[in-house]
Amino acid sequence: MAVTHPNPIRVAVVGTGSLGQHHARIYAELAAAGAVEFAGVLDHHAERAQGFAAKYQTRAFTSIEEAAAHSDALSIVTPTTTHFAVAKQLLELGKDLLIEKPITDDVARARELVEIATRKNCLIQVGHIEQFNPVVAYLRTVIVQPRFIEAQRLSPHPGRGADVGVVLDLMIHDLDIVLSLVKSPVTSVDAVGAAVLSQAEDLANVRLKFANGCVAQLTASRVSAERVRKIRVYQSAPEPVHVSLDFREQTGSISRVSSTDSTTDAIIVSEFGGKKIVREAVSITKEEPLKLELKHFIECVRSRQQPLVDGPAAIRALELALEITRQVQATVH
Repeated sequence: MAVTHPNPIRVAVVGTGSLGQHHARIYAELAAAGAVEFAGVLDHHAERAQGFAAKYQTRAFTSIEEAAAHSDALSIVTPTTTHFAVAKQLLELGKDLLIEKPITDDVARARELVEIATRKNCLIQVGHIEQFNPVVAYLRTVIVQPRFIEAQRLSPHPGRGADVGVVLDLMIHDLDIVLSLVKSPVTSVDAVGAAVLSQAEDLANVRLKFANGCVAQLTASRVSAERVRKIRVYQSAPEPVHVSLDFREQTGSISRVSSTDSTTDAIIVSEFGGKKIVREAVSITKEEPLKLELKHFIECVRSRQQPLVDGPAAIRALELALEITRQVQATVH
């Protein structure tokens, strides 16, 4: 049975493209469960907005002002280059926002959005969706002091125009995760890349060093023959642990040093001097990260709590992504 809140949050979606349509789908599901009121959709393609409005029995807005007038909170799922203008207008109208990543393509503009949100007492959550992936929730439970991180985020080209390079498009997901795991300043950035099908980079690799000695190696590509979303993390203390996780499959394994007999399900990877490295599968409950992200957004709006990925966190990821982009573009052009 659906449980209806006495004063459901009115939500809307601005931009119903490849990702925005899923925001609309999930808000419609949450509305059916009584968790929100799905106020409507806005898209610069009027026919597209009308189609989704009809599909989800909601309203197709024709302007930002109209969407704001009928909403308490909105998802901005428009091209990155439009985030600032759309978000600024909605924040000035006093609306809470989920802005898809990256928050903007410019740090000064991102900071301006955070300043407006503070002045207007509005919430900003930024759509770094992997923070809501169950594998990251698991990772936080076992990794305390990461020493080495390796992440790969590879896919074929999406077959549509990309308004940003692969660093802001894909790698920024892993940058956000790495920064949340490593509680230490970045001291060194060494990046290279290549433009293959786009004007901006389609392939990028970066090696990051942190003040506490941690090293992270990240690769992102949108010209790969396969789809890969994986992360491997090693820590030496308080317990030597190596975790290998797959974002797409929501599966993984953990390896530990053991001087005792391994459990039935563990595999002995290596042994020397009376010690063994054993690996076993981890138990992860599979869930849709976007649904978890949007539910978190609604709860933050309702309770006025700070989002898991707020404006300042998004700015830290953006600053690092832009420095990597600067280095990569120097190798591309």
